[in-house]
Amino acid sequence: MADSVGSVLIVDDNVEFQSSVADLAALANCAVSHAATLREARRIIRDGRFDLVILDLDLPDGSGLELLEEIDLATLGEVAIVTGHPSVDSAVRAVRLPIVDYLVKPLAPEALTRLFERARLHARAHPAGAGGEFSGMIGQSPQMKALFDRIDRVARHDMTVFVHGESGTGKELVARAVHERSGRKGEFVALNCGAVASDLLSSQLFGHERGAFTGASQAHAGFFERAEGGTLFLDEITEMPGPLQVYLLRVLESRAVTRVGGTREVAVDVRVIAATNRDPADAVARGVLRGDLYYRLADFPIELAPLRERREDIAPLAQRFLDRLNERYGTRNYLTADALRQWVVRPWPGNVRELRHVVQRAYVLATGDAIGASEESPPRPSALDDGAIIFRVGMSFEEVEREMLLKTLAHHGNNKRQAARVLGITAKTIYNRLLRYRALELIGDEQLGDDESDED
Repeated sequence: MADSVGSVLIVDDNVEFQSSVADLAALANCAVSHAATLREARRIIRDGRFDLVILDLDLPDGSGLELLEEIDLATLGEVAIVTGHPSVDSAVRAVRLPIVDYLVKPLAPEALTRLFERARLHARAHPAGAGGEFSGMIGQSPQMKALFDRIDRVARHDMTVFVHGESGTGKELVARAVHERSGRKGEFVALNCGAVASDLLSSQLFGHERGAFTGASQAHAGFFERAEGGTLFLDEITEMPGPLQVYLLRVLESRAVTRVGGTREVAVDVRVIAATNRDPADAVARGVLRGDLYYRLADFPIELAPLRERREDIAPLAQRFLDRLNERYGTRNYLTADALRQWVVRPWPGNVRELRHVVQRAYVLATGDAIGASEESPPRPSALDDGAIIFRVGMSFEEVEREMLLKTLAHHGNNKRQAARVLGITAKTIYNRLLRYRALELIGDEQLGDDESDED
């Protein structure tokens, strides 16, 4: 994941101030634009995109606050108001805006450096022209772009979809995206087949008539009927008992359900999306998923890539989770490069769900606005995080090599010489591999480091 360049706009008519701030911004790897008046700033913001705007209150043609009232703040990463003449009125007006810092001249270099670091991280999480957001999902990796394309292609076709991927990869989000883009007018109804007792699952899924069993004091419409005209999402389909799988197959074929204890068939217009975190072929071979049901459900299969295979999505996802926390609690915390550098090499056995929990813990443990690598408590030991690496069947040799190399480097604190000894290769070979990964934007300059080709 290559380091990103933050885009900064300085709106101030003081040439000396502009120059000094621009010099600091350049040292912090930020590209700078200038405006000396409100009129010029309006034109530049209309035609550009900025991760940070440093805005003086006292401009030749008005107050900088006028600009904030005219533009869409959601299109900007952050706004910092600066003034040499602070007032209670301007401070109150500024803090009412959700993404504004209020700073008094002269500015401390440390305050500016912090702003520029946040601008770079915003640029990394929201690259210009990349978009990356799709029905509540975020991803700029080739795998996610391919996923979005498959969802769009199948959404409006009336066929079942079978989603499989590791826990925490977002299977329900995919199902919801298919429903949202399908144009179906009914509800999206989700049922986790592993979360309902097997003796109650048939009643929950297909409904029951009054008196069908002890405690059935009134008739109950099941999930199929509730999803009429919409989509029924059956998560962890392999946890469904075999006899119910037989009945589900019949419902899919006949498009009608019979409630438990009833005799009348009820026609249903429901699109079914099923999901599992197991390998489908293995589930069929083990007998936990009927082969005939699988082939009926898998009109259109969708496989989700684990997070460790799309590391370029880690920064945008982490930023999204932090944005939600900041919005909820009224804070302005930001991720540091150290935190992202540590997270990008983790194995992520829990995938996106684990990343969200890591960001939440780091947010709670942070002692200031900055969320650094040291703020997050270490993960609990697990089979995937004790020096072992799990390779998924179907991974390319290059993916296997990359996972092995990055995990070994992380284990040895990014020391190429030590990692080279363990792997039985030269440090120069490792450096060359890292150069290629950086060119592919899979790692940043921090992970590349120096060429440690000289052996001890």
